[in-house]
Amino acid sequence: MKILVLNCGSSSVKYKLIDTVASEVLAEGGVEKIGLPDGFLKYKQADGDKAILELGQIDHLAAVKAILNLLTDPTEGCIKSFDEIDAVGHRVVHGGEKFAESVLITEEVKDMIKQCYDLAPLHNPANMTGIDAITALMPKVPQVAVFDTAFHQTMPAKAFMYALPYKYYKEDGVRRYGFHGTSHRYVSQRAADFLGVDIKSKKIITCHVGNGGSITAVDGGKSVDTSMGLTPVEGLMMGTRVGDVDPGALTYLMLKHNLSAGDVQNIINKQSGMLGVTGISSDMREIEAAIKSGNEVAAMAQDMYENRILKYIGAYAAEMGGVDIIVFTGGVGENQVSLRANVCKPLAFMGVELDEEVNAVSRGKDVVISKPSSKVTVVVIPTDEEMMIARDTEAIVK
Repeated sequence: MKILVLNCGSSSVKYKLIDTVASEVLAEGGVEKIGLPDGFLKYKQADGDKAILELGQIDHLAAVKAILNLLTDPTEGCIKSFDEIDAVGHRVVHGGEKFAESVLITEEVKDMIKQCYDLAPLHNPANMTGIDAITALMPKVPQVAVFDTAFHQTMPAKAFMYALPYKYYKEDGVRRYGFHGTSHRYVSQRAADFLGVDIKSKKIITCHVGNGGSITAVDGGKSVDTSMGLTPVEGLMMGTRVGDVDPGALTYLMLKHNLSAGDVQNIINKQSGMLGVTGISSDMREIEAAIKSGNEVAAMAQDMYENRILKYIGAYAAEMGGVDIIVFTGGVGENQVSLRANVCKPLAFMGVELDEEVNAVSRGKDVVISKPSSKVTVVVIPTDEEMMIARDTEAIVK
């Protein structure tokens, strides 16, 4: 089947057209700066080079239409007509407690996604624009919603509940939901397949480390705990997000500096993390360059970043009563050699033995980076959320 995968943000639409039979990406790219005068479509050509198509000021409907027109373009396209697209899979960030798996999109499902707007005001409305655009442009094609939160719906109450008054859970749905679920599901299963083991018999810790980051404890193929919470702010130190912080520190700053809730939301989402501490960038490559030039604050921030990952791995190993496999994925997890080494070395007490030579040359491919004698197998598995979305969409449509 040919599945179009869409990931709609507030000002962007990313896409991949995937042939699930051949497990091949036929086309990929994305529209950026939606709503601004200089909107454009950036895409990969057949020869692998990237090209840009200027679009001007457009909305999400026009952005999706531009993508479809490019896919069917006589020169740049890879299909002759929209009819070759068998289904469309959408990334939807928040499914609350309403969705524990991917679903065929119906009017009822649309209403339930909208009911989660309060939980993800920046993401779910944008995701819905993509669904509405496909409905308008290709009304007969089946659509599937794949939720970031669905994989984590297997967490027990002891892991997802906050120690707040219970009424806030019952009345407002305040609890840990977790995110990056599609990635954690993909890499945990891919790691088991790559190693030739049954996922149902293994305890796996998946580390999705990028500009946004989260760690998940996967026991027997099911998520039993994860670092992100009600929102994607909790947990690890990230590119611009604060991660774990004393709520009292936030109320202290609100009172001291007369900050509004909106001010604090902006600080913890966009001004904190690596950017906030270093004052340099949220890009780990720029942080590494600063460290090499002798920037002590950048070095401290890197230590903080790695320490959070280490703490969650230790906590989840204790929670599951051990760990068999540790997975690194995401832009940083797949490519930053020093981070993997610095996280793994302190885990020697639990039997982790890193193969430093293999780790030093391992970037962006499936590979075991621990020694054969290591009691815990450590692997790098590049994530492929789009392929997971395409597979779910294919299975549901069939």
